[in-house]
Amino acid sequence: MAFTLELGQKAPDFMLPATEGKSYSLADFHDANVLVVFFTCNHCPFVVGSNEVTRATAEKYVDQGVKFVGINSNSVNTKPDDSFEVMVEQMEEEKYPWVYLHDESQDVAKAYGALRTPHFYVFNQNRELIYTGRGLDDPRESEKATVNDLQNALSEHLAGKEISTPLTNPLGCNVKWHGEDEHWMPAEACDLV
Repeated sequence: MAFTLELGQKAPDFMLPATEGKSYSLADFHDANVLVVFFTCNHCPFVVGSNEVTRATAEKYVDQGVKFVGINSNSVNTKPDDSFEVMVEQMEEEKYPWVYLHDESQDVAKAYGALRTPHFYVFNQNRELIYTGRGLDDPRESEKATVNDLQNALSEHLAGKEISTPLTNPLGCNVKWHGEDEHWMPAEACDLV
């Protein structure tokens, strides 16, 4: 079995605490026409560099029933800045238009096969995977980006078209796994394309 969810597979369920004090499962987003689940964090320069583009994309499609869910699975032992407390502070300051969940056990990151931060997964109304990979072709310096694969996938799907590029490699820092060096990746994790 592939490490990362494959196109057409169903979204794995989760139950995770959010920065505003509630916990959420997949069912809490049942009314979304499209659900974007993305693995992110507080510190990664690829996340920090592209958060405003992700915000703009989330805001652009909210009226079409698209919801975004950010999940931080990074080990605080490796990156103390990725603590839940810092997540709360960041959301209070930035007021991002997504729910920000904490995957302390890393079970959800493993279920989805998250490779990097950010790593996007787009699910249709039946919660089948229709796009996975990067948001931008240059997330670290988003002003230099020439392609927004996430936005392209959303606009094509919402227009009833087939997604022309449903699979890209996520670009960013690797997920920080418990008990491992910060650059470690699971042996079965590999490029998606």
